[in-house]
Formats: sequence, structure tokens, C-alpha cells
Amino acid sequence: MRLSSLLIVVTTFAVAAVLALVTANLSVKLIEETSEIGVRDALDEASLTWAEVEADGLQVTLAGIAPTEAVRFAALSTAGSVVDAARVIDEMEVEAAAAIAPPRFSAEILRNDAGLSIIGLIPATTDRTAVIDRITAIAGDLQVTDLIEVADYPAPANWEDSLGFSLAAMERLPRAKVSVTAGRVSIRAITDSAEEKAQLETQLNRAAPPGLRVALDIAAPRPVITPFTLRLVKDENGTRFDACSADTEAARTRIVTAALEAGLTGSATCTVGMGVPSPKWSTAVTQSIGALSKLGAGSVTFSDADITLIAAEGTPQADFDRVVGELENELPEVFALYAKLPETVDPNQGPPEFVATLSPEGLVQLRGRISDENLRSLVNSYAQAAFGTDSVYTATRIVDDLPSNWPVRVLTGLEALSQLSNGAVTVTPDTLTVSGNTGNPKASTNIASLLASKLGEAEEFDIRVIYQEKLDPIAALPTPDECEAEIATILSSSKIRFEPGSATIDASALGTMDDIAEVLRQCGDLRLEIQGHTDSQGREEMNLNLSQARAQSVLNELRARRVLTSTYSAKGYGEADPIAENDSEEGREANRRIEFKLIRPAPSAPEGETTLETLAGTGDTEAGTEDSAEGRDDEQN
Repeated sequence: MRLSSLLIVVTTFAVAAVLALVTANLSVKLIEETSEIGVRDALDEASLTWAEVEADGLQVTLAGIAPTEAVRFAALSTAGSVVDAARVIDEMEVEAAAAIAPPRFSAEILRNDAGLSIIGLIPATTDRTAVIDRITAIAGDLQVTDLIEVADYPAPANWEDSLGFSLAAMERLPRAKVSVTAGRVSIRAITDSAEEKAQLETQLNRAAPPGLRVALDIAAPRPVITPFTLRLVKDENGTRFDACSADTEAARTRIVTAALEAGLTGSATCTVGMGVPSPKWSTAVTQSIGALSKLGAGSVTFSDADITLIAAEGTPQADFDRVVGELENELPEVFALYAKLPETVDPNQGPPEFVATLSPEGLVQLRGRISDENLRSLVNSYAQAAFGTDSVYTATRIVDDLPSNWPVRVLTGLEALSQLSNGAVTVTPDTLTVSGNTGNPKASTNIASLLASKLGEAEEFDIRVIYQEKLDPIAALPTPDECEAEIATILSSSKIRFEPGSATIDASALGTMDDIAEVLRQCGDLRLEIQGHTDSQGREEMNLNLSQARAQSVLNELRARRVLTSTYSAKGYGEADPIAENDSEEGREANRRIEFKLIRPAPSAPEGETTLETLAGTGDTEAGTEDSAEGRDDEQN
């Protein structure tokens, strides 16, 4: 009895334990299913369907690949809102981020009288310290502003060439803005004269490394005229300006109009410049021209605020006095008038004179009267220095009783003669006459300024200088636009053809290459792109390579003809820029072409657009709008 009671008790406890274990297991399963289903539903509602959920007891494991770290965190937060966050196990991974595209490296260098600044983003491979040291050396004593940022990416092709050329260019440009990107440099600058502008353009074009695209925009502002000079002559040969200066466009119009009313028959060119002695310059000039017109003949010369009015020999004294008196009362206060009525000279009595002639071959003859041996030696030395030792022939003689200012007049005449291509100078006690031909459009103005400043306001002089374009080394050259148009005309009548599927120029096109080479030899330094184009037949990549090879062949042919091509580049555009439809043989023939295009400055960016953010932004390294390709040349592939 005792044994059976004990067995019953033990059995009861065993059954209870088994029942408790089964109940606990069922409870865990229920919790697992509830947690897994709840978390999965919450993730689905949050559009996080990529996440995988697995419950193991009280723990809930999240797996899968999240698009970003932020999305992974959102999945954890969503699961934590359903079950205790301590029960959530994170086994999620984040999708690998795509490689970050390299930034667009660029820089802008600005130089003016206040200093020099550089802003931009450069690669870490560029020696930043060396760049700033060179900028500092260029600036000298002026302030340097350094806003350069560095990014640890490889330097793009041609970056170092672009930056190096930009710094070299800035050494020559006291007032300029240079924009630099890989393979391209855009320069905007201001010079003091048209001559300096032409010289800088030539120097920069020649200094640019091969293959570097350089766009130049160099301006020449109003020149500084010292002294501010004007001279109008009215004689038997007509009415003409020897020199004309104005301070504004409106003033130039008033002056030229007054000269036309006085009978102007020569050039109406009048230089607008800086340095005017009075804002009433045009008023004084028009009044003086009117006075000269009333006298009928003579000359009026302005040197700053000094006016010299010389009447023609034989002008009635009463008319002279009346006109001069009226002019003196009309002139603005700043201006001082000196008026002279030459005495009538006996035609049988010739005045002493000194004559220097310059031949077209550059030979100079010195004849006439010299006051002493010292002056003869000085004149001979001056002429040899100006025209060359072997080019001067002296046949002067020493006489007494010459005017005291004779040496000044003779040496000033020789200095004036040195500004001519050929001509003569005649010096007498009463006047100094300069006549001849020149290739400098400003020669008359320069000579008038020289004589007015050296001889004085009371002296009379006569300038009869003729500008001839054929003697002008700059004007004789065609402009870049004229060169581009002339080559386009040649290509419109005689295309550059190639052997089929080849970059070899067809023999029939060699004459065309000769014609183009002749034009380019006359054009001087140009920033020129030789463009190759194809039709759309064949694979695009093959067309691009073929167009590049053909453009390069044209460049090589020009070099073979001894054309200076250091400022030229060859570029193939393939089928990308057709000028006709490719669905006909005529259209394809038109699309297969070579064109010569000037590399022009890109438009300026709007003010305030250049920032470190924009400089670091991604985008094309070719920002040029100048590369609008209109044509290419290609044969069938």
C-alpha cells in the first residue's frame, strides 16, 4: 500500500512536468510566429520588402541587403516598434556605394592693379605649393588671394599643360582673367594699345603647347594721347587732318562734322582717347575749325590747351584780325590762342634750308645747311642710329647766321622722318615740312604730337603723310575671320577627298591642299581646329577614329608644306554632326568633309557663378561653345 501510494505521487509529478514542458514549447512557438508575422507585416507596410525576418525563440533576426545605411536603420526602427528592440538581431548588409565620379578640375586666375587671386579645385597630384609660389612671384609686391582647394583624384589628361601655360601667360598680362580646365585655357585681357594686343596674341599663340585649346579675347581700350593733339590744314591741296583726337564718340562726331563743313577732303579718322585737357575740347576745336574756314586757308593745331592758328600767306590783315578776335572771345577759358599771319616773302630770295630724304630702299641723304661742325657730327650720328650706319649719305655744308633753334628743328625733323617708310623732311627758319608714305595709320598723329611738343606753339609746320595699307605689316595681313572664310570658299569648290575607307588624301585633292597652305601662310598665327566628319555608314566608333585620322592627315600635309601649325589642332567628330540627311548618296557625300574652324572665346559666365561649389561640380571638361562643328570630311567606309 505504501509502495503504490508513492508510485502514484511520482507519476502525478511526472505527468505534470511533461504537460508544463509541452505548454511552454507551444507558448514559444506561438511567440515566434506572432513576432515574425508582426515584424514582416510592419516592414511590408513601410515598403521595406527587401528585408528578411526569422524568429528564433524570443529573438528576431533581420537579414537582407539595404540600399543605403539610412534604409537599414529604418528597417531596425520598424522592427523595434513591433517587438522589444533588444530582441532584434541585425544581420543586414548595405549595398556597396557606386564609385564617386571625379570632380571637374578647374581654376580661375585674376590679375589687376590691386593684386592677383586664384580660385578653383586642383588634383592632389599638382604641386599646390609650387603653384602658389609662382603666383606670388608674378604678383611681386601686390596682394595674393589663395582660394585653391585640393581633391585626391588623378589629374585628367592635359591638366598640367593647361595650368602651366596659364601661369606663363599671366606673367605677360598685367590685367587679365584666365580660366583653366584640362586641355583648354580661356584668356580675357586688356592691353594699352592695338599694337600690344597684336603682339600678345602672337606670343601667346606661339607659346601654347601642341594640342592645348586656347581661346583669346584681348581688348585694347582707348589710348592715352599725350599731348592731346589735333591739326587741320586747309591749302591748295584741299582740307585734311594731319592729326585728330577726341575724348568721346559724340565729340568725334562734332569735330568731323565741323571739318566736313570746312571742306574736309582727306581721311575723317579721329582717335577717341584719354588725356583731354578740358571737357570743352570739342567746343574749342569746332570753333577753331570754323575760324580757319573763314580765313580760307592755313592751319590750326592743338597741343593740349594750346592752339596755334596760322593763316595762309597773303590773307588780308583786316580779315585776319577780325576772325582771330572773334575766336579769342569765343574760346573756353582753359584754351590759349596763338595766331600768326606769315609775311610775304620775295620769291627771288630763297630761305636757308636743311633737307633729309628717305628712299623706299631705306637709304637716307642729308643735304643743306648746318650751323657748325658739332651739329653736323650729331646729325650724322643720329641718322646712322635711326636708319643704319651704311644707309646714310651726308652732303651738308656749314654756314653762319642760322637761327638759334636750328639744331632742334633739324633733329626733330629727322625724328619725324624715322616714322615714315619713305619721304622727306625740309627745314627752313619759318616752317618744317614732313612728307611721304607710311604703313602706320597713326604716323600723322604721332608726327603732329612730336612737332607740337618739340618746336613749340608758335612754330609752323606742314605734314603731308599718306597712309598706305600695303606698307602696314598688320593691316596687310588678313583677319582670322577672313582667313576662315577664304578657306571655306576653297573647300566649297574643291573638297579634300580621301581614298575609300582610308585616311590617305586622294591625289586629286593635293592642289586644294596647296591652295589652303598658301592662304594659311599669309594668315600668321591662328588658333585653328581642323575638323574631320563622316557619314553614318559603318560603326560609330570606326567613323570617329577614321575622322580623327583624316583630320590628322590634313594637319600633316600642311606641315609638309612648311605651314607653321603649332597653334593648330586636329579633331575628329565622326558622324555626330551631319549637315545633310544620310539617307541619300548626295547627303552622305556632303557629310563626308573637312572643315577649318577658328577656336573662339567662350561666353563669360554670369557674375557670381564662379564658386568653389561650381568649380568642384561634375561635368564636361570641355566648356567651349566655340567648338560648334559645322562640317567634316569622310569617304565611305
